[in-house]
Amino acid sequence: MASKSPVIETDSLTKVYGTFRAADRISLTIQAGEIFGLIGPNGAGKSTLIKMLTTLLPPTSGSARVAGFDLVADAAHVRAHIGYVPQLLSADGALTAYENLLMSARLYAIPRVIREERIATALKRLDLSASADKLVQSYSGGMVRRLEIAQSMIHEPDVLFMDEPTVGLDPVARRNVWMHIRELRDRLGTTILLTTHLMDEAGELCDRLGVLNAGRLQSVGTPGDLEAVVGPDATLDDVFAVMTGADLNPERASDNVQHSCDSDHSPA
Repeated sequence: MASKSPVIETDSLTKVYGTFRAADRISLTIQAGEIFGLIGPNGAGKSTLIKMLTTLLPPTSGSARVAGFDLVADAAHVRAHIGYVPQLLSADGALTAYENLLMSARLYAIPRVIREERIATALKRLDLSASADKLVQSYSGGMVRRLEIAQSMIHEPDVLFMDEPTVGLDPVARRNVWMHIRELRDRLGTTILLTTHLMDEAGELCDRLGVLNAGRLQSVGTPGDLEAVVGPDATLDDVFAVMTGADLNPERASDNVQHSCDSDHSPA
């Protein structure tokens, strides 16, 4: 990881719909240059947390700072310093990769004098230069996802948010996307927060993981730390099952799972 300064900090961040707490007092610190993963079952609050941190959803209570800016008071500055790759494919299939990137460059107000250079760099970085002038509707799912990552990074943000970035991709395309995510962190020092249901992805790609269940942050730690809490031979599949209540075998669950690894959710 690049440095050891916090880029994302949340303090009791909460989102309530009526009596339902979609995100319940989440306190979390993510360091610069980390690839941090959120795991948990459907409805656990992963997408809700990402939507709050990207200013798409206002929090009910609590506070957060992203890239040094207050999530509510400085929302415009937050948006200028982040990129976002949504779960559903969003690139315009009726346009070429170049045209999609040009639209993104204009939306992010990249000066005209450096626009072409930024587009060329983004295409090269995500291995799309040879397909720049082809309609996106002819792309494979993996190519579309790489294009969307290029779009989200064209303004060189400090933080990249990704909601299930490899959903629906075949194993080869998934690993290709993983490689590009690592390169963004290693080359640019980008901090990356992603959600995933794929435990191999969580284990291979993420420096640390946060386990969410029923809107609450159950535990934070490295993949190895979380596995050690559950048992000496535990896998991340076991971690997911035990820490989200899916595994009811008391011999596999630890009494301190709720407070494991980072009980105060401070950085590892």
